[in-house]
Amino acid sequence: MNIYDVVKTVRLTEKGTAQAADLNQYTVVADRRASKVQIRQAVEQLFSVKVLRVNTQSVHGKLRRQSTAAAGRDPNWKKAILTLKEGDKIQLT
Repeated sequence: MNIYDVVKTVRLTEKGTAQAADLNQYTVVADRRASKVQIRQAVEQLFSVKVLRVNTQSVHGKLRRQSTAAAGRDPNWKKAILTLKEGDKIQLT
């Protein structure tokens, strides 16, 4: 798996913005098969930062219903919360 397959996107939320300012933590959406080591290496190469810690969660997709009795489901995904070295930042624009 290459680094662009491991890290899919950075999550921009109100809680995530507060974590970035206060705790120097960022949230990314990662491939469900990726390990913590692969996520760490991919982020360090993509953003040129030093990752101190990686915490992961497997998030279950929500049930969705659109104009029908049968419910669909969003896909499951993996959330990774990264703690960066003091002074390092990921530029989110």
